[in-house]
Amino acid sequence: MKLLITGGAGFIGSNFVRYWLKNNPEDMITNLDALTYAGNLENLKDLEGSENYRFVKGDICDAALVDGLVKGVDLIVHFAAESHVDRSILGSADFIRTNVEGTRVLLDAAKNNGGVRFHHISTDEVFGALGFDDPKFKEATPYDPRSPYSASKAASDHLVRAYFHTHKLPITISNCSNNYGPYQFPEKLIPLFVTNLVEGKKVPVYGEGKNIRDWIHVDDHNAGVEAIIKRGRVGETYCLGGGNEKTNLQITKAILELMGRGEEMIEYVADRKGHDLRYAIDFGKAKEELGWEPKISFEEGLEATVDWYRGNEDWWRKIKSGEYKDYYDRQYGQKK
Repeated sequence: MKLLITGGAGFIGSNFVRYWLKNNPEDMITNLDALTYAGNLENLKDLEGSENYRFVKGDICDAALVDGLVKGVDLIVHFAAESHVDRSILGSADFIRTNVEGTRVLLDAAKNNGGVRFHHISTDEVFGALGFDDPKFKEATPYDPRSPYSASKAASDHLVRAYFHTHKLPITISNCSNNYGPYQFPEKLIPLFVTNLVEGKKVPVYGEGKNIRDWIHVDDHNAGVEAIIKRGRVGETYCLGGGNEKTNLQITKAILELMGRGEEMIEYVADRKGHDLRYAIDFGKAKEELGWEPKISFEEGLEATVDWYRGNEDWWRKIKSGEYKDYYDRQYGQKK
């Protein structure tokens, strides 16, 4: 197959590109990424020069570029998104443009080029927040987004479904819980805390650290996406979760223990505005229909992830210094 991956230089997208080519070595991937702050071509430098991989720097809102790339493609896997809640609170415009308008541009290109198979990557945050005793999110849970980020992703989900019902576009959607693993931008909780501790800095915990998230290793997530693409029913949504509900404080203490540091390294900070209490995913539909379930235990995955960041200081120090932004210019001889 020929695939167009959007946002393939980001955390989940770059891991997916590597995962897909490892498991489907005959396929050809075009990676379209705008290389905004979270896009980093060093995530995929081992694939540079490969015959079945090419990178295109561009914006998913560029209709002419997108339409040209979609011609001859068998499958679009849409990862590209603005995804950081804190940034959406500071300003929502980029989130609406990329997550809503960008998705529309891609959907139109898929529709106008013969109805290209389209898989949309979304988030559990579109479902809102849960209380401590509420049942887990599932595919039929009503949408109730509570941040500008999750509202923009909810809008994009609705657009994807609308193109299925109106234009018969062959789509699927996955709503996933919190991912962790290698190559995650170090503004997110786990890589931020690990890299801060390596640098001798404290780790900032919102409020009392009681907020709960369901964590899934990025490789398990991408295995779920592959299962949906290959065995999922067109027009359907599948929830992918890790079955690992942890409070932020539990995650913090686990990282501290793995790194041999004490709780004196915790700095409690003012809580995030509108901070959702709990997310949790019921992945029963994916397990029953696709035979998929997460395989990597949280303890195993977290230890491997901490080890990866400790062993790849050069990678994340370039991000924290801003040096990583020059990689595209060095490799491709062009200016951003």
